[in-house]
Amino acid sequence: MENITVADIMTRNPIIIKPETNLLECAKKMVKNRVGSLLITEGKKFLGIINQKDILWALVKKSKKDLSKIKAIDISPRKTVVIKPSLTIYEAAERMKRSKSDKLPVIYNNELVGVVTAKDILNFHPEFYPELEEFAKIREEKNKLKRIKAKERIKEGICERCGNHDFLYKIDGLLICESCRKNYI
Repeated sequence: MENITVADIMTRNPIIIKPETNLLECAKKMVKNRVGSLLITEGKKFLGIINQKDILWALVKKSKKDLSKIKAIDISPRKTVVIKPSLTIYEAAERMKRSKSDKLPVIYNNELVGVVTAKDILNFHPEFYPELEEFAKIREEKNKLKRIKAKERIKEGICERCGNHDFLYKIDGLLICESCRKNYI
């Protein structure tokens, strides 16, 4: 992993917009391209980034204005953390962690050459974050339990223990309701 650079895994043709692009057009472009952010450029020069949160903020804070009248550059954060293509993916992950950002514009000779995201790093090297693997296992176990519980529920009917009409579960050969099932276990 020490030898793998940002240039090896970055997206080389990120979705870009001009600084004067209005927020309505930004939102449409995000939906069309299924992305959460857009890079603002003037030619090849990187000027900023705008994401879904920025558009939501503008919608709430500047609701009197029409989204088609607000320019992307006007609400883009003034400072954006960037990275060089020659740095390693470990350095990129560390920079993302420090800046609390999940994507970094890649700049070479003052020009935008790509973008690297946390997803890019994880797709290439999933064991980079072992805790994500643990969360996936927990989520899978939770889903298994849900499927088992759904299978246990048979149908509506009369509980063989208390006589109430409810959804029934088959437990030890008996059809019992939810409240009897809780007391049974």
